[in-house]
Amino acid sequence: MRNLFALLAALAAAPAFADAPANASPVHNDPLPLVTVHKSPYCGCCLKWIEHMQAEGFEVQVVETQDMGPVKARVGIPPAKGSCHTAEVDGYFVEGHVPAADVKRLLAERPEARGLTVPGMPIGSPGMEAPDGRVQPYTVELITPDGKAEPFARHGD
Repeated sequence: MRNLFALLAALAAAPAFADAPANASPVHNDPLPLVTVHKSPYCGCCLKWIEHMQAEGFEVQVVETQDMGPVKARVGIPPAKGSCHTAEVDGYFVEGHVPAADVKRLLAERPEARGLTVPGMPIGSPGMEAPDGRVQPYTVELITPDGKAEPFARHGD
């Protein structure tokens, strides 16, 4: 009987997880890393992309610059793979209108790469939403350390 009382006392002192399923693992809500966005002070679609990233849980720091060329060169964006804004997050670049879900996947998988790009400004990508909801098919590309592009995700198919 004494063991029963000791067991009941131990159970009463233990934290309660009544709402968690028996096979539940602990939830880790690690904060997302800071995204630093380099953009022209006059670009409206960049602001919409920033809002998209913030809505997906990213903290964003904005650096306005008149000349994006040196930023793009410094982070290693290959010719013809550029867009209107360049972001840096946790050692990677994110060029253009890359969806936040793809950035989260990049950060989770941590491939050996320079970063992600959506060359140009495809209609329907985050920050380039069309009033009619149309999405132009586009590919998010992973830029490898040697500057080559590989498909990372497709959208609008």
